[in-house]
Amino acid sequence: MRVWMVLSLLGFLSACKKNYQLSTVEQPVLYSVEQINERVYAACREKGKMEWSAVDAHLLWSAIAHSDSIVAVGYQPRYFQSYPGWLSEIDLSGSAWRHAKEQVVAETLSGGGRLMDIWPERFLPVLLFRISGIADLNRLRHSPFVRYVEPLSYDPNLGSLVNQTESSSGCGSNTPNWDIRSGVHYTNIAPDAKQSWNYIPPGIPQAWNRSSGKGIKVFVIDTGCSWGQENLGVTFNSGASAGRSLERIVTLPQNTVLGIPVGLPESSHDGCGHGTSMAGVVGAPRGVDGNAVGIAYNCDLITCRAASDVFLDEPRELKGVVDAFTHAANRREVRIISMSMGRITSSSYLTDAIRYAHGKGKLIFAAAGTSFQWTAGWTGVIFPASLPEVQAVTGVKSTAALVACKVCHKGPEVDFVVTMENSTDGMYPLSLADAGDWPSTVGGSSVATASMAGMAALVWSRFPRLSRDQVLSQLQRHSSSYPRRSLSFGWGRLNVDAATR
Repeated sequence: MRVWMVLSLLGFLSACKKNYQLSTVEQPVLYSVEQINERVYAACREKGKMEWSAVDAHLLWSAIAHSDSIVAVGYQPRYFQSYPGWLSEIDLSGSAWRHAKEQVVAETLSGGGRLMDIWPERFLPVLLFRISGIADLNRLRHSPFVRYVEPLSYDPNLGSLVNQTESSSGCGSNTPNWDIRSGVHYTNIAPDAKQSWNYIPPGIPQAWNRSSGKGIKVFVIDTGCSWGQENLGVTFNSGASAGRSLERIVTLPQNTVLGIPVGLPESSHDGCGHGTSMAGVVGAPRGVDGNAVGIAYNCDLITCRAASDVFLDEPRELKGVVDAFTHAANRREVRIISMSMGRITSSSYLTDAIRYAHGKGKLIFAAAGTSFQWTAGWTGVIFPASLPEVQAVTGVKSTAALVACKVCHKGPEVDFVVTMENSTDGMYPLSLADAGDWPSTVGGSSVATASMAGMAALVWSRFPRLSRDQVLSQLQRHSSSYPRRSLSFGWGRLNVDAATR
């Protein structure tokens, strides 16, 4: 199914490119995908990130035309001066913002562009258009009402999507691991649950004497939640976990062809497996069926299906994640957002959504990056974990010194690390499989991120009157490298036992 969708997408992109290349006089010869990707790789190697605002119009138009010709346009009133937190404070219904929006729409439509009204944006000053050429692009880039113009979704994996397997993008491996052994990889705890081996180093069992995450709502942005895993369903409140809430929502838009929705609307079901394991690490119940227990086993949990897999390479996936962040931001009871997904190139649209949520007081964790076959060796901390508003998390081995696990990214943007790989036998932590009562095992920076979100929930539940920044300070002060931040591993490993005292 994934391969069929990719082939259809590539065919559609080829058709779009033919439609929009009106003539060699009107349109420049496009850079090839390989040429664009080399510029992306070079920027990542030299600067640690790739931002579309730094490239010329020719390269930017090539990326737009090679993907789907859909652009995200950030707008603003003329002479607007931004300030910290402004995205969460402005009133888009005000006359200045309405005028700016109307100006951008009029300018774009006059040049032959088309508004993507199937994906409306209600909370951010952003418009989505399908544009027809570089003249439209230049007109927008030079408008005093425009903050940025970017392809909604172009990432360097585009040229080799067909060669990527689902497992290389974090999917398809969330099945029971029958090789785990009692006393080595897990400990049996009351009433009848399995405590993962990596809960011992940060002092999670000791922290449970003071806190279980009760009263803290965690929002997990991922690939959804398996309908077959009863511990994220009818037995969510079982054993020592009781009186809490579970919501399953979906923000991933329906598939479209030429701007027209096709197929059935997306459901909250996790067909990938990644979101189920992340939700399990955060808040699986301390139950009675022998399954893996989550770190914050009494927290309230919202699982959001925002993407098909962990690599955000489709326009609708980026839109799904943006909508997930604004939804979480506008839920006052949500305190922590955890996202174990990302991309190589930056997105100002997603940056706006994250800053909107940050301005609403949310504590945001994101994965620093887990290498696919094609990213190993040249990528550092991926987007959006690279943003200052996000706490970037990566995984390390169980050695005394901080050593990244074999597929985990590191870099100066990393804020925290969590032990993810047993240095003796290479075993990963336990979590919930897609179905059944026997745990799966999963590693990388993804599960490190979910683990950090779970531990933050324990701390915030212990001290519920603290603000987001005070909780973050508590996490930093009780981490292994504090007060000297590591250049590759941030504040180091959290001692959640000490942080909850």
